[in-house]
Amino acid sequence: MSQATDILNHIKTHGAINPLMALERYGCMRLAARISELRQLGHEIETRHKKANNKVYAEYYLSNA
Repeated sequence: MSQATDILNHIKTHGAINPLMALERYGCMRLAARISELRQLGHEIETRHKKANNKVYAEYYLSNA
C-alpha cells in the first residue's frame, strides 16, 4: 500500500489525521503532499487548523464525513 492509501484509510477509519500521526504511524514526513495527491484523485478532504502549546498545525478530514 502507498502512504496516500494508508492515510486515506486512516481518515476513513478514525475521522482525521495530523502530521504527527502520519509520521508516527506511516513514516510520512510530507502529509500535505499526500493530501494533495488524494485531492487530485477526487477525494474531498478538508483542512482545519488546530492549536496546541502555542503551535498551529493542520488536521485533515473528509468533508462528506
